[in-house]
Amino acid sequence: ITNDEMCEICEVWTAESLYPCRICSRVFHDGCLRRMGYLRNDNTLELTEMAHTETGWSCYYCDNLNLLLTQEEMYSLMEMFSQCKVIPECPLTLDDFLHYKHLVNRQLQDKSLSDDLEEQVTLQFSSMDPEKKGQVEWGDFISHESICLLQKLRTENSLLRLLTAKERERTRATFLSLDQDNNKLINGSECRRAQHGWFRKQSKEAVSCNVSISHVGPMSESSPASSTSGKSQDKTPLTSDPDEGRQVSWDTFLKENAIFILAARPNSSAIHLKPSV
Repeated sequence: ITNDEMCEICEVWTAESLYPCRICSRVFHDGCLRRMGYLRNDNTLELTEMAHTETGWSCYYCDNLNLLLTQEEMYSLMEMFSQCKVIPECPLTLDDFLHYKHLVNRQLQDKSLSDDLEEQVTLQFSSMDPEKKGQVEWGDFISHESICLLQKLRTENSLLRLLTAKERERTRATFLSLDQDNNKLINGSECRRAQHGWFRKQSKEAVSCNVSISHVGPMSESSPASSTSGKSQDKTPLTSDPDEGRQVSWDTFLKENAIFILAARPNSSAIHLKPSV
């Protein structure tokens, strides 16, 4: 996939380094991003060290999952926030998050969350609080709610149309790496593990130490890096995995991964839509 030749903001090509978005074809000067207020001092390192690695960096268009919503969908989300008395731009604690989810469930289904659903909500909160601060930032909360709304309202084909050429190319490469037999099929457990793989983003500490080994997207089972502790934790013993015998084609793989690929767009290390285990 070829990137644009000119900076999206100033529309000028210069000898300065242009930083590409990992999602779309846009490229940017860091000075232009800073001048327009899209790049703060605390995330300059994220851009300059990540943009040219395999992990990559998402531009301000792709980083904002809100922009995937229609005007009507955005209005309904803001209306729900208002009804549930969610204060915009403020971080949410676990109690705030649970309270909000209980209110939403009462409005939609006229009942509170079950114990199982409350446990899932708690796990989702933890996934959006990777640094264990005890709170979820507003940007991560609204990204989560935006992707949940897309998952609820959009069809599978509609979600597929939101994927960019780069995302499709990366997903195809992942599928082929998992298709060890070259029969155009993988099993269901590999497909499910792939859903977790899109969120493998390095922490800022890891980035500053070594950016050359960064990787976004699931790894091939035969890859040396796939034997890391993080990968082994995702694996379920074959004998206890009911999905192991399910065969998954490329089309099915793309459809089942689309919502998680979209959820992984933001640069934040938070997981905005936690896949099932």
